[in-house]
Amino acid sequence: FRYYGVDRCVFNSSELKDIEYIRSTFYNKLEYARFSSSLGKYVGYTEWGVKQANYWNSLTSYIEGLKASREAYCQYNVGADYQSA
Repeated sequence: FRYYGVDRCVFNSSELKDIEYIRSTFYNKLEYARFSSSLGKYVGYTEWGVKQANYWNSLTSYIEGLKASREAYCQYNVGADYQSA
């Protein structure tokens, strides 16, 4: 069994408004929760994931940090990827 998370950026241009930051969490190859910067919260996909999402959404500073990841993580990397493409 493995627990892991995947961070990714979805973008159409290098402008911040067109960038979405997504963090998916998996257990045993099954995605159970996902944070999306466009929603600004976690969404659970399994019974356990719904409980975890509710808990994580209650942690205001944690959610604010994830929202800031769109600018700190995505905008920097998308700018570099967009220029090289």
